[in-house]
Amino acid sequence: MHLIKLDATDSTNQYLKELAVSKTLKDCTVIRAIKQEKGRGQMGSVWHSEEGKNLTFSILKYFSSFKVEDQIKLNCVVSLAVYKTLQELAVPDVRVKWPNDIMSGNHKVCGILIENMLKGSHIQQAIIGIGLNVNQTQFGNLEKVSSLKLLLGSEFDLDTLLEKLVVSITSNLDVIQTKNWIHVKRSYEEALYRKDKPSTFEGLNGNQFSGFIREVDIEGKLVIELEDKLLKQFAVKEVKLLN
Repeated sequence: MHLIKLDATDSTNQYLKELAVSKTLKDCTVIRAIKQEKGRGQMGSVWHSEEGKNLTFSILKYFSSFKVEDQIKLNCVVSLAVYKTLQELAVPDVRVKWPNDIMSGNHKVCGILIENMLKGSHIQQAIIGIGLNVNQTQFGNLEKVSSLKLLLGSEFDLDTLLEKLVVSITSNLDVIQTKNWIHVKRSYEEALYRKDKPSTFEGLNGNQFSGFIREVDIEGKLVIELEDKLLKQFAVKEVKLLN
């Protein structure tokens, strides 16, 4: 693991993206920040992290022939790597909340943000940002958020945990192009938060509706069963799972 540790930065993803433009970096270079001031999540959300308490890091991964149309596989294998690592730590009731938040029960413990750099119809490189709540115990007004310390009752060594996560993620990335999509898809769907449970969603126009999460399609869209057993696909920005 080629690790660059920073005292502080606005965003490890942005720092790594700019660094990769200015110089040649090794595959799977990792940027870790002790303090991340403007961490980002899906759809522009802000990731709040207490200084020195959590893991905020990004991994650079190069690809030789990884098609843009297969990017859902990238999202799935990274989410599953974090999911399995937390399972090994005995974090209770771990689930993946589509597209790539990691939950313990009904509480979010980890967010993932993947940004792809394209060349034609292929992904040339990906920057994978991870924000994991580890030893933080106070989250202000944020609801349904937790940490490993709150869940398991003990402090974690951040360096050891970082190495464990990076090994799990990069191992999955190294074989991503040979992994059978059906197997990856099945594993991801088995880990999905609230799959096959009656749930409430919010659409683009703010309307709420009920349905069941059934699967994720080949484009990475969430397939929800609505009334009269109608199946409808939703992209990331088109629907929000409320409960």
